[in-house]
Amino acid sequence: MAKEPQIKRTIAFVDGQNLFHAAREAFGYTYPNYDPHCLAKTICDYKSWQLTQTRFYTGVPDPTDDRFWYEFWSAKLGAMGRQGIVVYSRSLRYRNQRVRLPNGTEHTFLAGEEKGIDVRIAIDVIRLAHRNEYDVALIFSQDQDLSEVAEEVGTIAREQHRWIKVASAFPISPTSRNRRGIEKTDWIPIDRATYDACLDRRDYRPRWSR
Repeated sequence: MAKEPQIKRTIAFVDGQNLFHAAREAFGYTYPNYDPHCLAKTICDYKSWQLTQTRFYTGVPDPTDDRFWYEFWSAKLGAMGRQGIVVYSRSLRYRNQRVRLPNGTEHTFLAGEEKGIDVRIAIDVIRLAHRNEYDVALIFSQDQDLSEVAEEVGTIAREQHRWIKVASAFPISPTSRNRRGIEKTDWIPIDRATYDACLDRRDYRPRWSR
C-alpha cells in the first residue's frame, strides 16, 4: 500500500454552477455570492491539507442572450483571475424547455445549458493526477458523472504507487434535497456558517442594473 504523504498537496476544482445551485437550495441565496478560494482554503485548513491551486469552471451566457449575467460573470471571473484562481468558462447554449404546470397547462421557456464543463473538470482532474501535481483533488460538485473520474484517479494511484484522495464538497442544510456527494469520493458537507464565512462581498452587478 502506498504511503500517505505527510504534506498533502491539494488542488480545488470548483463547478461554479453546481455550487451555486446547491447553495441556493441549502441557504436560499439567489446569486453566486461565494469566494471559491476562501472555501477551498477553509476546508484545506480544517483537513490539514496544503492548498496549492484553485480552479474554477462555469458557463457564461452570450451578451445578446443575457447581458446582465454576461457582465456579472465577466467581472467576477476577472476578479478571480487577479486572485490567482485558474478560471475556465464556456458559452451557455440556449434551448426551449417545456414544463407542465400543476394546473395542467404547459409553459415553454428558454433555458441555458452548460456543455462541456463537467468534461473539462474531468480532464483536468485526470491530467493533473497523471502529472503528479496533487495528492488530494477537492471537487466542489455533486455531479455523479464525476464518480468515474474518482475511479480513474484510483487507477492512476495504483499504477504510480501513490496515495491520492478525491473528495467532494457541497453546501447542505435541512432544506437540501440532494444530500449526497460524488460517489467513490470522500464527502465534505459545507454548513451555513462555513459558507457565510466565505462570502464574496464585492458587487459584480453591472452599473446600469443598480
